[in-house]
Amino acid sequence: MRVLAFSRLRWKAWVLAPCAVLVAGTAAGVTAQPAAAASGVTFYVSPTGNDANPGTSSSAPVKTLQRAQALVRGVSSDMTADVTVRLADGFYRMTSPLSLTAADSGTNGFNVVWTAIPGARPVLAGSDQVTGWKQMSAGSPIWVAQAPSGLKTMQLYVNGTRAAIAHGTLPNPLTGQDSTGYSGGGSTLAGWHDPSGASPNLIFVYQRGLGAWTDPSCPVAGFSSAAVIMAQPCWTNSTTRAGSFPDGRAYNLVGRSSITEQPTSVENAFQFLSASTPGQWFLDQGSSKIYYVPRPGEDMFTADVEAPVLQQLVVGNGTASAPVHNIVFSGLQFSYATWLGDTFQGQGSSNGFSEIQANYQVTGANGAASQGLCHIPPSSYTKGTCPYGAWTQVPGNISFTYDQHIQFAGDAFMHLGAAGLTLGDGSQNDTVRGSVVTDTSGNGIQLGNVDMPAATGAWQASRNVVEDNRVFDTPVEFLGGIAIDSGYTARDTISHNQIDHTPYTAISMDWGGWPDKEKEAPQPNFSQGNSISDNLIFNFMSTLNDGGAIYTQGITGTSLANGEHVTGNVMHDMTDEGHVVYTDNGCTFETISGNAMYNLASTAVAWASRHHDYEPGATTTDDPTTVTGNYWENGAGNSTADGVTVSGNTAITSPSQIPSSITSNAGLQPGYTSLESWTQAPLPPLGA
Repeated sequence: MRVLAFSRLRWKAWVLAPCAVLVAGTAAGVTAQPAAAASGVTFYVSPTGNDANPGTSSSAPVKTLQRAQALVRGVSSDMTADVTVRLADGFYRMTSPLSLTAADSGTNGFNVVWTAIPGARPVLAGSDQVTGWKQMSAGSPIWVAQAPSGLKTMQLYVNGTRAAIAHGTLPNPLTGQDSTGYSGGGSTLAGWHDPSGASPNLIFVYQRGLGAWTDPSCPVAGFSSAAVIMAQPCWTNSTTRAGSFPDGRAYNLVGRSSITEQPTSVENAFQFLSASTPGQWFLDQGSSKIYYVPRPGEDMFTADVEAPVLQQLVVGNGTASAPVHNIVFSGLQFSYATWLGDTFQGQGSSNGFSEIQANYQVTGANGAASQGLCHIPPSSYTKGTCPYGAWTQVPGNISFTYDQHIQFAGDAFMHLGAAGLTLGDGSQNDTVRGSVVTDTSGNGIQLGNVDMPAATGAWQASRNVVEDNRVFDTPVEFLGGIAIDSGYTARDTISHNQIDHTPYTAISMDWGGWPDKEKEAPQPNFSQGNSISDNLIFNFMSTLNDGGAIYTQGITGTSLANGEHVTGNVMHDMTDEGHVVYTDNGCTFETISGNAMYNLASTAVAWASRHHDYEPGATTTDDPTTVTGNYWENGAGNSTADGVTVSGNTAITSPSQIPSSITSNAGLQPGYTSLESWTQAPLPPLGA
């Protein structure tokens, strides 16, 4: 199961403090409306507050973020100083997301600041606490509790640690893979039922099933005798999608007619719970009861059990002409949100998780034909439907689009069921600094998207900074996800982050390079001027394959001068094969300089690959790339060729041979190193 395939949670002792420096800025094109001026106004919120209170003092706080939001709107239209919302200690159990628009923005260059009071550890939580646990029967290792009626969740947390959804291996092999599923082998599964008698919502997981870099899954729709009927459109999107390998490998399960693709695991079945599966849980949809096998030492009478309900905690959606802007979040922990997709839509209908790469998926009834590489099919398939249709991005549990000057400073994103933080289309001049991201199901931080490669102006994601953050032990469910993932963006900076213990790639940048597999030009896009510099990355690629510490594909600029620059990064302890700095298909105009790489897997190479340049008007044989002044072991990667400059690099046999000017500068800067000893906020008492 995906959670167990990557679970190394190591909580230490560091407290996230509100950021001391807040950057003011005025969003372009935003005009303040005349109203009463706000000068240094502060509102107070507490889990024990009352929304009937004025909220203007810590002794009379309001209770909900939405009431605080209304108070801010009353004073923020003509600001003469920052407006601050101070959150007291404790769990803020949210029943709906904090939804922000341009009306919630700072004005006149000032910010609306949502922050913890000094010393407080507020948690914005989208969960219900589940209590009343008892043994299922005398001597049973399984405990059960009644959850709220109609509960829908894909995650559960016990005493601040993620539990694994009940999972195991197939009871017997499946046979006869076809366009609807499997013609045989499902008799045992067909006989399984939930304790309430309801039919189980089984999920088949295919680790590396759609490529060595993927972790896709599809629900089971039902059974017909021994035949297993898979949910649509997930099955069709996973088995007949237009891909880019002429022989159908990686992208097409059915295309290999002599092979029946077996799930690597089966999820969401009560039958897997036993004394040998501590830490696993199951939700019976028929009765809304949760079943759980405690880990050693867990006392279910006193345990804090959190069942995430909300799918988003904070959502900021502006427009290209009216962005949400000048908002700061500081010293807050965002936790306990789920992501359902359409898992609970009923038998037979589900997009599942038909992953293409980096947690982007193929979705919709016509997704196999209409999304992604519509004009470059393998030889054995018909062409897809054009024009370009984007693959589908996993949402962020905290998400912004068409936003400017948004800051996250000293926050924590953890125990989340989708991507952690998304700064999507139209995100400009945003900053994520001094924060922790861990235990997200999917991508940790997402920048931009892949749906608008030709975006201009306010539609672009650009000039965002992700700096001095610690991203670790993530993702834990959708293992093809990335710690920091960037689609089409311009002039972004990813710098001085520490990224460690990832199942796949640590940083992924750009998109749309696969057409060169069909000898066609990469997808034209607006990406340019992006920098990945001075990051410390280690213990990456622990589970999946064909990735690296820093992965790039697609056109990164219009020249080496404004293409992507990968500089000063230290990358070590790669635990599976791949390329440390990976210039994949269509990666054009990338500069790799002054990096250090060591303790690599025996099959890994420091830099690769070299690809033919199919860009229109190309003047070189291979994609223009410069690789200079690096220190590496286990091979230097591909050699010099027309368009590729490889010079001044140094082979090493020990990290002691790396100049201290590189090693001492990579990773968290002074003032942020305490992130290495971070711990989550205290758990709530029962009933809180």
